[in-house]
Amino acid sequence: MNWVRDRFRHFDQQVIAVNETGSVTYSEFLQKIDDWHQVLQKWDIKAGDRVGLVSDYHIDVVALVQALLETACIIIPLSLDDQSLFEERLDTAFANKLITITNTEEINVNTINCQTYNSSNKQMHPLMQSMLFNGTAGFVIYTSGSTGKSKAVLLDYSRMIEKYRDKIRKPYKTLLFLKFDHIGGLDTLFLVILSGGTIVTTPSRQVEDICRCIEKYSVELLPTTPSFLNMLLMSNVYKNYNLSSLKLIAYGSEMMPHSTLTNLSEIFPCIQLKQTYGLSEMGVFSTKSKDSQSNWMKIGGNGSEIKIKNDVLWIKSRQAMLGYLNAENPFDKDGWYNTGDRVEVDGEYYRILGRESEIINVAGEKVFPAEIENFLLTIDNVRDVVVRGKNNPITGKIVWAEFVLEKDEEIAIFKKRVIEKCQNYFPEFKIPRLITVTNQSNFVGSRFKKIRNSKATNPNYNQ
Repeated sequence: MNWVRDRFRHFDQQVIAVNETGSVTYSEFLQKIDDWHQVLQKWDIKAGDRVGLVSDYHIDVVALVQALLETACIIIPLSLDDQSLFEERLDTAFANKLITITNTEEINVNTINCQTYNSSNKQMHPLMQSMLFNGTAGFVIYTSGSTGKSKAVLLDYSRMIEKYRDKIRKPYKTLLFLKFDHIGGLDTLFLVILSGGTIVTTPSRQVEDICRCIEKYSVELLPTTPSFLNMLLMSNVYKNYNLSSLKLIAYGSEMMPHSTLTNLSEIFPCIQLKQTYGLSEMGVFSTKSKDSQSNWMKIGGNGSEIKIKNDVLWIKSRQAMLGYLNAENPFDKDGWYNTGDRVEVDGEYYRILGRESEIINVAGEKVFPAEIENFLLTIDNVRDVVVRGKNNPITGKIVWAEFVLEKDEEIAIFKKRVIEKCQNYFPEFKIPRLITVTNQSNFVGSRFKKIRNSKATNPNYNQ
């Protein structure tokens, strides 16, 4: 992996990071990595160690990550939002070290006796044993677990970044929005620093703080989620800040409502809007949106192949994970992976309809929640909506739409309006049969993705 160091040396005095504490050049970044190597020796962290890392982005943390990777460690990024799952996740990854960085002045390092967590005395997974034997650096990241227990994804670092080796991408000053324990967050980080770009970090992902950060540091690229962009539009906070430095907004992780995309294009006509596509298991792929107002995109690039089987997207990729540590091998005999994403095809372009796991089965008919949400968001006085399936003894499921309104409205009148609009647009099985209104939007999780868990309940709603 000497090419990574060579790349950093090549960028030399270019700025790799900026935040409220100042800026750091690539040359200074290399020195930070070397300093961390000395610290790792003091902490007795060596090749093959499985290191849990609780932190958010900071250039010193990025340098620590690079030092751990150069040491051939396997890193388990952990978010404080998932603190209740730490024990289970450290157990699954067979962690033997835990580094917690509350801020750069407060760092705790703990040695973990694997048997403390592995009460069943289970054996280390063969895939991880192989990585340790070969001195391979990597990551263990966890899927969001929206349809069950989170899966532990084992990634080879060299595979993850190989796509950046032969071609230096256009450098941007990029705000690191997607979290450190997210495949999109890691991919964005490596894309920026291996392209000679500048990372911008912020201690908060609140809309106001993000806008303030974009204005203060002249951020050019914002990689984020449709849910955050919808929050940005609903808040109107963007009107209080100068966001003219933004050249590109890249959105992914979930379906983008067409109404949100249209509004973004109208409000920010000079900003390119680009849909991204990636999976924890397969990495993040090159994409090209048909245009800024389109949900159609090309997916692929060097090292990846795509096929459609029964309207579902299948992918084969050189950057794919090695496998799961706590689940069966999901690849078929030829290395293809079923993404579970239903798609439409138009020549070279694909449109994601939704995850098969989220489909609502109404008396044998399939309903995609995102399709219903896209329409409901166009109805007057709707601020936000989430569509879920609810058990029904006759049809198996019915469509449940839960709304947040722009302003108070008599519930009976609102329901009538929604039903009438839907009857003119949808067949009967797609029309929401349960309509509720809540006074607070809790539809978005800690990763700024919409939560459609069918078991979700909200005590603060009116029927």
